[in-house]
Amino acid sequence: MVRYIMVGLDGSSESRAAAEWAAREAKMRGLSMRLVHVWEPVPEPVAQAPLLGTETLKHWSERIPHGAAEGLRARHPTVDVAAVQLTGVPADVLVDVARDAELVVLGSRGLSGIGGFLVGSVGQAVIARTEVPVVLVRSGEQAADEHAMDPAGIPSAATRFRPVLLGLDTRNPADAVIAFAFEEAARRETSLRVLHAWTPPPHNIYGLSDHVNVRDELARENAAELTEALRPWRDKYPAVEVIEASRAGNAADQMVSSARYASLVVLGRRIRRSRFGVHIGPVAHAVLHHAVAPVAVVAHG
Repeated sequence: MVRYIMVGLDGSSESRAAAEWAAREAKMRGLSMRLVHVWEPVPEPVAQAPLLGTETLKHWSERIPHGAAEGLRARHPTVDVAAVQLTGVPADVLVDVARDAELVVLGSRGLSGIGGFLVGSVGQAVIARTEVPVVLVRSGEQAADEHAMDPAGIPSAATRFRPVLLGLDTRNPADAVIAFAFEEAARRETSLRVLHAWTPPPHNIYGLSDHVNVRDELARENAAELTEALRPWRDKYPAVEVIEASRAGNAADQMVSSARYASLVVLGRRIRRSRFGVHIGPVAHAVLHHAVAPVAVVAHG
């Protein structure tokens, strides 16, 4: 089976940025790319409107994946790029195609309109329903944004990658999520910053003991839990520098703040078998809406 990275493409600036990010990732992984555009037939009254017939719209939309593929081949000649247009409900089609992909890459926002192109709600549905890791990329994302400034303070894709940021729940340290983060850091030859957020105790319990500062004790315990959770992974990836951060406070706020200095943010999402609703978790939802770096959501059991 040919291993590939799938990109959901709708012609928007967000999806074009996602395709560029995916091309760089495909080169690092030695994978091919597949650009997927989903054509959702327009309602009959719209199809009958002057100059906007079904065939005209469909023909125009076919140019989206093929035009993008030509540009990617020119800019990334070592990456094998294929393009396909499929018909159906975008979320359903993308989830189905994603089953055979190694990674799915989407624009974090999209443009809705005639033709039913990929939009934000579709992206959330894909994340919630697929077990393949999904990366969300914002409009305007460029290679230099993932790297440290050069000595003159100018953005450059020739400098070292910024750290990969992993949000980790030490009570449920999912192997799939941790492994994904370490692999991404190793590919980029950069450090891995692991952030664990914990809830501080209510203020009214601080005075229970004259000898023990409850908050300090909890901080030590949480830091020790983080170190222990990462111990086997440090041994497995000795070349990856690991920076541990265990902090009291809201997990989403801390992840969004730290994402400003990351090349990639990695979060976990528990797999839910429910057929009702789209659920990606409150932390992932907040980070996807506010983080400036690309965000990878990795499903786990």
